[in-house]
Amino acid sequence: MKNIFSDEWKYKNIFLNIIFLLSFSFISSYILYSGYSMSTDSVRFSRWADNLIELKFNYSDFFLIEKIRIRPHLFFFSLPVSLIALCKVIFANQWQLAFLLLNLLLVFFSLIIFVKSLLLIGVRPILIGLSLPVIVISVDILIWPKFILSDMIYAFLVLFATYFVIKGIIKNKNYYLELFLIILLLLASRPASIPVIFIIIFFTLFSNLQILSKKKNILFFLFIIFISIPFILGLVYSFIETNFSGIPKIDFLTNMVKIGMIIHDRPNTWVDVPSNFVDVVYIYFLRLANFFNPYASGFSIIHIVLNFILTFVVSLSILGWIFLQSFTKNDKIFLFILILSLSVAAFHSFILIDYDWRYRFPVILPLIILFPISLENFLKKINFN
Repeated sequence: MKNIFSDEWKYKNIFLNIIFLLSFSFISSYILYSGYSMSTDSVRFSRWADNLIELKFNYSDFFLIEKIRIRPHLFFFSLPVSLIALCKVIFANQWQLAFLLLNLLLVFFSLIIFVKSLLLIGVRPILIGLSLPVIVISVDILIWPKFILSDMIYAFLVLFATYFVIKGIIKNKNYYLELFLIILLLLASRPASIPVIFIIIFFTLFSNLQILSKKKNILFFLFIIFISIPFILGLVYSFIETNFSGIPKIDFLTNMVKIGMIIHDRPNTWVDVPSNFVDVVYIYFLRLANFFNPYASGFSIIHIVLNFILTFVVSLSILGWIFLQSFTKNDKIFLFILILSLSVAAFHSFILIDYDWRYRFPVILPLIILFPISLENFLKKINFN
């Protein structure tokens, strides 16, 4: 058994490749068997794609077609809309299947990036192989690539950015050009990319600060961030109410708080109407905590069980990192992934946590990266070489 977990095990790469292929085969088979899914946003993307085709891909005119509507600029949807338009032009009536296959291709490359990131860190292949089934049982991975939406594109770009941040930590080098290009693509894929972009820039600029070279400082920093988020969001809410109340583009940010909404369209999660600042802070705290909630009353038993397994694995990974000695570079990787996840959670706690927790999908794969790293730290702790 020790030989199998040894980095010298001669079948390690074969084992990893087999598990990789089995994992992708299961995910792709399930998604292809289920078929593509259309949502309200999918219909809107399809309509925009038709507009783009009619305008012969003239983006200057395309960006003006719904300028009077109350919505983010169409640039922030241009990447998925452009890909849908290309699928329509090339594959005609089979464009939805083509887009589904494109999403599966992104799943494939996401798994490759996942593996390459961990090999770069120095995690032994058998541990990477053992972590791949955790991705397979992630309900989000099995659901969102089916949709004709930007979700898989966005999740892939978030993971791709994470790879270059990890590579920069390992190599002691900043990959400015690569991250800049990914940031542009993130902006063109979803308006909600702002928190991801902020963390990428913030981490790139400040990760080498001496204060973040010790784990205890990192843990304190993360604790302060988590505790501060509800208070900061409460202050922003109060500022908006005082200075911008009555503006339709702004009111939607606060109206849901005024009725005590936690998870959109799940009234069983709502609380009493807030009457003071403390109540508002409490709502934002519940939203932040519920962003990672594995349970919902409408989920099937298998959905809930798989969500709890994933939550347990990620939580165990974080606890293992906290209590086990690790390398400084691994500490920085944990820091980046955790502040990335908290930033996304904070943003959607302020905007909206969707009925099906759609918006946490992009941080699932980065969080699973923590699992094999913790396993590697544990094996090194017990001198299992």
